[in-house]
Amino acid sequence: MANDGTVSETKCTHDVFLSFRRDDTHHTFTCKLYDSLCRKGIITFMDNEELKVGDQIGHKLLKAIEESRISIVVLSENYAASSWCLDELVKIHECMKAKNLLVWPIFYKVDPSDVRHQNGSYGEAMTEHETRFGKDSEKVHKWRLTLTDMTNLKGEHVQEG
Repeated sequence: MANDGTVSETKCTHDVFLSFRRDDTHHTFTCKLYDSLCRKGIITFMDNEELKVGDQIGHKLLKAIEESRISIVVLSENYAASSWCLDELVKIHECMKAKNLLVWPIFYKVDPSDVRHQNGSYGEAMTEHETRFGKDSEKVHKWRLTLTDMTNLKGEHVQEG
């Protein structure tokens, strides 16, 4: 349903969209999660393309987010270091607000309070983004707010495996 009470016209082609930082979890947690979802018959989108420095979030990913029922966001140690991941997260957040996309954050080997308050690796990443884009950057401000909003959702804190 849309915010006005009407059913959204967007066609769902995926049950689940997986958002994750490739270097942190691709060959461990996220692949196992993807395989488990697929074995259960859950149509899952997982981007397998390597990104190059300077690439922008692709139309294919934006469309996949819009056409999913649920997004599982695997917030790992270096997730916030990737501007691509953060742009993806902002899109997920926008779809959550506008199209009632269900979002399930998984805090993978990170403390949810570090994500909320941008401490530890999240603080370091956001400081680097401020250096790159400017301390008063609207983009960085949006990323910070979106990260904080993710910690307000019911999620899972996975410390191992």
